[in-house]
Amino acid sequence: MSKKYQLRPDAAGRGICGHSSGGICAFTAAWERPDLFSKVLSHIGSFTNIRGGDRYPGMIRKTPKKDIRVFLQDGSTDLNNEHGNWWLGNLQMESSLKYKKYDYKVAWGDGGHTDNHGGAILPDSLRWLWRETRR
Repeated sequence: MSKKYQLRPDAAGRGICGHSSGGICAFTAAWERPDLFSKVLSHIGSFTNIRGGDRYPGMIRKTPKKDIRVFLQDGSTDLNNEHGNWWLGNLQMESSLKYKKYDYKVAWGDGGHTDNHGGAILPDSLRWLWRETRR
């Protein structure tokens, strides 16, 4: 990579995002490497029983708090199938993040497993993730 496009050396300057399986992947990257990613944007994240993704709410509650900021988006008519219920999985994520006092925000709607809602709120989501905070 050229010097012109170097990543910032600090995690505070980097975020990661995705939707559906990409949403849980983004969360996983920040969860495992908060030294590299401090901001997570997950739209319609698959926090269900696909390769153990439904375990995150419990892990969040039992693990020392990490220095990450999380934005979750989902709709109440998201998928419900043999892997689980996406809406309920995201609600469990919210409950666990709240319990551990994470810096997080949710945007709930009534949509399904599409990027319509997430796409419409993307600019505001990014502004929230990169807002200044007092420490």
